[in-house]
Amino acid sequence: MDYAIKLNAVSNPEASVRAFATITFGESFKVINVAVVEGKEGQPFVSMPSFKSRARDEHNQAVYKDVCNPITKEFREELYGDILDMYEEMEETGKAEIVREGTGEQELDFTVKVTPFEREGSNILGLARIYFEDSFVVGNISILKGKESEFVSMPSYKTKQDGKGGKPQYQDVCFPVTREFREKLYQEIMKCYQQEKEKAMNQSMKKAATQSSASARDRKPENDFPFR
Repeated sequence: MDYAIKLNAVSNPEASVRAFATITFGESFKVINVAVVEGKEGQPFVSMPSFKSRARDEHNQAVYKDVCNPITKEFREELYGDILDMYEEMEETGKAEIVREGTGEQELDFTVKVTPFEREGSNILGLARIYFEDSFVVGNISILKGKESEFVSMPSYKTKQDGKGGKPQYQDVCFPVTREFREKLYQEIMKCYQQEKEKAMNQSMKKAATQSSASARDRKPENDFPFR
């Protein structure tokens, strides 16, 4: 899979995060906030952007899950290896930014999976995942109920800056780069959502009809004796 990487050094020498990488797949989809972290023994490793889940570990601490990550071992080793090689070059040369260009020749193929669900008091109608060429997956994508229509919301994080009216401002972690790819991607997500929603409704109706039929068969008459 074709991709480009831009690596920027972190200016704070005391921070465990040493650099941030931005990955652009096929000049169509971008992932930011991929961190190069210095481990306890000084060995750097790659950390994908994550979100705080509702799960708790054995110490009752919040569990964080990756927003996106490589699917296969081969692609993980290739991608992480490229990022760490760039970080090593950054350490050796003292450069604040290093760029690895992609070929830009490959069209980005993808498939999507959507799980519809509704919760009382929530505007979330479903969750989606995008699989890029069976090599990289992006999750935690929401289908939301807006004032006028349903729409796709990419995974994001809360920035330190406030938006209009003092409201919190959010930045997407993963997002389409071009308008054409965004329209293509979002249309496929909404199409899959509608299909899965209809499938779930049909299954629910079929289950209700089966239960109703079984209940009718099990129902006994009030009088067990025959008419005379």
